[in-house]
Amino acid sequence: MDKDKKLRSQEWFGDDGKMGFIHRSWLRNQGYPDDYFEGKPVIGICNTWSELTPCNAHLRGFADVVKRGVAEAGGFPLEFPVTSLGETLMRPTTMLFRNLASMDTEESIRANPLDGIVLLTGCDKTTPSTIMGACSVDLPTIVVPGGPMLNGRFRGEEIGSGTFTWMIKEKQETEGFSEEDLREAEVCMSRSNGHCNTMGTASTMATMSEALGLTLPGASAIPAVDSRKKLMAQLSGRRIVEMVEEDLKLSDVLSRKAFENAIAINAAVGGSTNLIIHLLAIAGRIGVPLELDDFDKIGSNIPLLVNLMPSGEYLMEDYYYAGGLPVVVKELSKHLHDDTISVNGKPITENSADAECYNRDVIASIDDPVKENAGIAVVKGNLSENGAVIKPSAATPELMTHRGRAVVFESYEDYHERIDDPDLDIDESCVIVLKGVGPKGYPGMPEVGNVDLPAKLIEKGVKDMVRISDGRMSGTAFGTVILHVSPESSIGGTLALVENGDMIELDVPGRRLHLDVPEDELERRRAEWSPPKPRADRGYTKIYLEHVEQSDIGADLDVLKGGSGSGVGRDLH
Repeated sequence: MDKDKKLRSQEWFGDDGKMGFIHRSWLRNQGYPDDYFEGKPVIGICNTWSELTPCNAHLRGFADVVKRGVAEAGGFPLEFPVTSLGETLMRPTTMLFRNLASMDTEESIRANPLDGIVLLTGCDKTTPSTIMGACSVDLPTIVVPGGPMLNGRFRGEEIGSGTFTWMIKEKQETEGFSEEDLREAEVCMSRSNGHCNTMGTASTMATMSEALGLTLPGASAIPAVDSRKKLMAQLSGRRIVEMVEEDLKLSDVLSRKAFENAIAINAAVGGSTNLIIHLLAIAGRIGVPLELDDFDKIGSNIPLLVNLMPSGEYLMEDYYYAGGLPVVVKELSKHLHDDTISVNGKPITENSADAECYNRDVIASIDDPVKENAGIAVVKGNLSENGAVIKPSAATPELMTHRGRAVVFESYEDYHERIDDPDLDIDESCVIVLKGVGPKGYPGMPEVGNVDLPAKLIEKGVKDMVRISDGRMSGTAFGTVILHVSPESSIGGTLALVENGDMIELDVPGRRLHLDVPEDELERRRAEWSPPKPRADRGYTKIYLEHVEQSDIGADLDVLKGGSGSGVGRDLH
């Protein structure tokens, strides 16, 4: 750091008058000595710990490990909480509150005497929300991912958290799974601290953080209970002090090329489609131009290298033992930019140059991949003018080109009421259409796009069908599922006009999603359509409904795009 450059925290603690007295004195009740206020970089440890967020329940202790590293490097660590988003408990969906948590993070950072930030993250939305908020302030920032659970073990087999959940109905209908069986599986699936142990959204977002250059090399895949996770946390505490000294900010790391690297790497690891909506929002906060089509252009020709559920066979613990993300980066190096910078000051390609693979069944080589061209595909047409997405690596190849009769559910409640009706007119060639689950419609765009198939078809042995919605699906899920249809049905997108019996054509290789209904008939339906009543008339949800953008541009609030920087013009007295 330039010796003449004044630390941001000194605007609070360096004043010799009344305001400096106020800012220092109340912190003195914690026993801090004089030198803590005399030029030590103040490091804010942003903790998403909560007992209501099981994936992050271990982060309370991790904060102390980070503090140790900060203090060793000469910094002054101060931990603060922000809204925590527990994917498995919060209703109606944590996605509704992602933007709220980002606001909490942003304003907590800006309003306080902080020089650098450590983000402690884990469960799905805690990673993008805190990164979004930090981007809007743009201080030196490092991410410490909480890590996945250990592999689930159930009756002699590995069981993947999340992925097994989507098999429950099938197991009940075709394998006679009892209540006792499921109770045993509950415990076996979640047997340690940490987030989902598949390449679901939590693992995807941790991978994204490392791919963007926001973590120390190799940090993303370490299991939560592995001692090396604590080692990484301590080293991150040391490194953030150095980053403040170097004035290495988020805007220095998050270049357009860094986002392109993250898109390519997501394809190679078989990451969640949720990456799209979060990466678009993060780019919007830091001011990097990024579009939905970029995910197809950059990622669709990348081979799948990681054999993990839901696109493969193994789990995150196996992936870490095989070498983790550094191996993937090394294999993928010819597809990546090598002139970006990460939080340790080096490109991710340089950080991974010496990585070794210890299990080629888990991480394949670029010359012999698990699957060719496995990235996200973006499909457009009169049913998705602004685009929709599908994850080919988790889909059925035979359904990637399909024409079928629409069976329409006007809401999620309508779906639950009728899907298992024996008289429902549906067969395996049909296309299940679910409306009203987009950003405004639910509200919050829940992970319901991979709806269960009708019981009568499961009993026949049907494993997959084409499903279309304006919602999302869990990164742990699988199937031929068209997601994020934009514009959504609740604002009058063409999806709102689909009726039972309409023919729908899906052509993933041709990137086309078409509703085979004459334009004049669509215009007639559009003239008769009326928007649904808003789902809230007060509070945050009302604000959300008035300001949320569509999924193809990240579903952020329009008033939150960009940033306000770290300056605060007025003091409290």
